[in-house]
Parts: sequence; structure tokens; C-alpha cells
Amino acid sequence: MKHIKSGLFALLTGVLACAGLSASGQQQSQEIRLNQIGFYPDGAKKAIVPGKVNGSFYITTANLTDTLYTGKLGEELKSLHSAKTTRVADFSPLKAVGTYVLVVPGLGHSYPFAIGQEVYRDVAHAAIKAFYFQRASTDLGKEHAGQWSRPGGHPDNKVLVHASAASKGRPAETIISSTKGWYDAGDYNKYIVNSGITTATMLSAYEDFPAYFNTLHLQLPESNNTLPDLLDESLWNLRWMLTMQDPEDGGVYHKLTTPEFEGMSTKPSEANAPRYVVKKSTAAALNFAAVMAQASRVFSKYEKELPGFADSSLVAAKAAWQWARKNPTVLYDQPAMNKQFNPDVNTGAYDDNDVSDEFDWAAAELYLTTKDEVYYKAIKAVPHKNMELPSWGQVRLLGYYSLARHQQDLTPAARKDFPKLKAALVAFADQLVKAGEKTSYKVPMGGKASDFVWGSNAVAGNQGIALVQAYRLTKDQRYLNSALANLDYLLGRNATGYSFLTGFGSKTPMFPHHRLSVSDEVKEPVPGLLVGGPNPGQQDGCTYHTKIADESYIDEECSYAANEIAINWNAPFVYLASALEAMKHEAGYVQTKNK
Repeated sequence: MKHIKSGLFALLTGVLACAGLSASGQQQSQEIRLNQIGFYPDGAKKAIVPGKVNGSFYITTANLTDTLYTGKLGEELKSLHSAKTTRVADFSPLKAVGTYVLVVPGLGHSYPFAIGQEVYRDVAHAAIKAFYFQRASTDLGKEHAGQWSRPGGHPDNKVLVHASAASKGRPAETIISSTKGWYDAGDYNKYIVNSGITTATMLSAYEDFPAYFNTLHLQLPESNNTLPDLLDESLWNLRWMLTMQDPEDGGVYHKLTTPEFEGMSTKPSEANAPRYVVKKSTAAALNFAAVMAQASRVFSKYEKELPGFADSSLVAAKAAWQWARKNPTVLYDQPAMNKQFNPDVNTGAYDDNDVSDEFDWAAAELYLTTKDEVYYKAIKAVPHKNMELPSWGQVRLLGYYSLARHQQDLTPAARKDFPKLKAALVAFADQLVKAGEKTSYKVPMGGKASDFVWGSNAVAGNQGIALVQAYRLTKDQRYLNSALANLDYLLGRNATGYSFLTGFGSKTPMFPHHRLSVSDEVKEPVPGLLVGGPNPGQQDGCTYHTKIADESYIDEECSYAANEIAINWNAPFVYLASALEAMKHEAGYVQTKNK
């Protein structure tokens, strides 16, 4: 590979002419897959092209007038998921800040991309701001929401207690107030279980990178206060979660919901179906306990701004833990509930038949906040024999991540176990690095077919978090490079050619399964939302173009199995993009001015 000075542009012109193309008339090729946002100056820079092409590639200015770099396409790589092959165009040596395209003679040129010092700043900010757009129970004004402003909907100040959730102090049809919170996904309901991993991921990002988040200004209604904007946004959901606890016994309602999903074109301000808090569950209580214990730890530094909030959060966490210990097998079974109680509820179930991981997570967070080894001893094993990537139904590693980030504060019992935990977390990350070496897109995502599930883009994001954790434990650059590769995947270096974050990239979802975007009469969807991604399960019954695992995606609003948005998918994107921005100098992706 070598650099080509702009004066040799005529050489490229001749090459392209031989290939039957003109430099000025180069066609854009969607077959060139790369991060459509861009790259750090000193970071890896790779694009993927079809295996059928071979030879040289070129990096030119966006207008195709100057050529800055030439290289040779890599060897042909076989896909793990189809008979297709690819080649890598690696232009990592190009470090000059600017906007470029990648040209492959006989194929065309890529979408434009940038090389820049803060290249992921805007996507990281937008992914956080997306949670503001998901707020329930409030107006979104033009000052903060722009063209996506809207009147408030779902005030949730008169929510009914469902018969399944009735207690002595709150019989069926009791009216309670349960305001604020985030709409969970493409629907307008609010679910404690999914709020668990989502809010925890946001708070964990803050715990890991406080200096970075302390500097962000996201133009939220609260941006002028003294709390970091990430915590202001998290607080909107935490306030709602606290309303979901029955003050009489400490149990936590599983969800706040309408009996049926509301219509796709229904605006929040026009939605008037009755809303219920539904059935307490062990999973809800443990998710609540874990998040409130972590929130107590995080917000204890802001006692002046939020007097008593940290203390009340910890009291609530302990009460939920005690309820779960007394009721360890109250699992949410929606069909069984509907046979017993009216009205029937047919919205998202978030049902989980094994809550042992929730017990471990809640115990870890309570231990770290209280330093009481009673909670640590309640953890089944550190580490557990099964190291599984976090998802709403599998949260054990969230507790392990917290133990790792607070390793300096561990008491003797936990300190003794920590070397084994560290080794297990690093070994887990090693598997992801090795998987990335074998995929035809040179990213950890897709290392196995089971990566492509409902919400597969959250798998990519959570893999990135696991890799960041390993980097923080070891300072081994391989882990952060692999995390960066998964961000490349999410922003365009994938088999679909989409940048999966709405509003960012040249080819990005325009028709997500998202009631706010469908009903608002604005052409562009709400920005900063990560859609679900390839899912060969295709559970929505829409017409897909293929069953190939890594290509099973359509940009249609009917597709809730591949094109819905969800808060628990956005949160790992927030963490991953923000972590890279926070560590770019430490990692050497961007050189400091004095170097």
C-alpha cells in the first residue's frame, strides 16, 4: 500500500477509464460497506467489498478530484452465514482529517465518510438525546425537540391497579400516579424488566467515564442545572420506576400498560386507552433492586442537587430485595394471568423462567453500595460457570462489570474472588476477539449464527461493552480495537449496508417500527435510535428479501422483528460510542496536540 499525491490523479483516471468508468462520473456502489460516519485519524479503517472484485482500491476526496491513498484488496473471505465472499480494503495508514470516498474500479465509490478527531461525538450525543424523545408524560417543545416537538401524552397520573396486581392496600381499580419514564420501544408502554438493563447501562457508562459525561450539553430541558445531562435523562426514568413499587410490601409491578397495543398512527396526545400497573414479579423486583442500588451509589455525589434521593433509592432497593427473597418464584406468565384476571393484557411480556441471574445482579449492586457482605454471599458464584452476554433476560454480567469497576473498594471476601472474575471476563472477551478474526466483515458481531436474534444490534453493542470492560481491566489494545470494529458494524460495515442509527449515515432506516415516528407527520424518523437489526426469525410476518442470517433485515414500519427500536438497544450504543470518545486519546486513536 502507498499514498498517492493529488497530482497523480490522472493515473487513477486512466485506471478507471480502463474499467469502463470515468472519474467524474463514478457511480455510487451500495456494495462497498463501511462505517458511514467515519474513523479516528490513528484508528483502524476498513471497508468490505464483494469477493468477486480484486485488485486495487483508492481513497479520494468526496468530489473524486484528488486521490490520497491507494491499496490492494485483501484475500477472499468466506461468509459464515452464506455462500458469499468478501474482501477487505484496509486504509488504516491514511490519517489526514477530511471527508473522503473509497473507489473500487469496476464497482464504484462508497458513501462519503469522515476522518476526524471527534468523529463519533454526534452519534453518541444523539443516541443519548433519543431517550429524551422517548419521554412519557411531558410536552416536547421545539426548543429541545425541533421538528419532532409534540404535545404531551400518557400523563399516567391516573393509572389503574390491574386485578393481577391487587393487594390489601391497593385493591383492583385503585388509581395511582405513575408518571414520567421512557416509552419502552415502538409502543407506548413502560416495562420494569427492560428498564432494568437499560437504566443500568446508562448509569454504568457514567460510572466508567464521569469526566466525559460531565462535559456534555445535550439541550435537554434540564441542561442548565448542575447535574450531568446523562444523569438528568436517567433520572426521568428512575423517578417513574420508584412509582412502580408497592409501598406496603416492597413488591414491584411488572409493567405499566394498556391492555392492547395502541395503533401505529396514534399520537401520544390522542391516546386515551386505560392504563394499568400489572402483576408484581420476582424479575421486576430484582431489576428494580439492582438499578436503585446503583442509582443510590451514583447520585450520592449529588446530595445537594437531589436531597435524600440516594437514601430513598437505597431504601427502595432493600425493600424490593426482601420482597424477592420472600417471593423467589413469582414469574410473569401472561397467558396464565389472562385466564385468571380481567381485562386480558396482550402487550410485551418480558417473561423470564430463570431469575437466578437477576438475584446475582441485585446482590452485587446492593453489596457494592452498602459494603455489606451479606449481599455478596448471596451471589451464587463469582464467577458463574456460564458467562453469557447481557440482555434483558440475562443480566448476571452487569453485576460482574460493577464488581470490576469498583475492584479497589471490594471487601476481603470479594477481593479474594476477584482474580478469578477478572480472568473469566477477559476470557469472555478473548472469545469475541477470536470470533472477529473469522468473520467475513472482520467484526466480532456475527461470529456465530445465534448473534442474529431479535434485537441483534443490541448484541453487537453489548459485545462492545464486554470488550471495553476487558480493555479497562488489561489495557490490551486488541479489545478496544474489536469494540471499535463492532461500532463500524452498527454504522454500516455489515451485510445489509445500513447504518442502523436513524438520522446518521447515507443509508439509514427511514421507516422504523416506532409509533412516535409513524404518527408525527415528519418525513424523517426521530434521530439517534438504533433499530433491531438482522433477525432471521422474522416473527412479524412481513415480507423479507432473504433468510440469510446477517442479511435478514427490511426497512419497513411493519417489521417489529428487525426494524423496531427499543431503549435496551439504544443504551449499549450509548455506552459503546461514548466509551470510544472518552478513551480515544488514551487508546491512541487521536493524538494529543503536544505529541
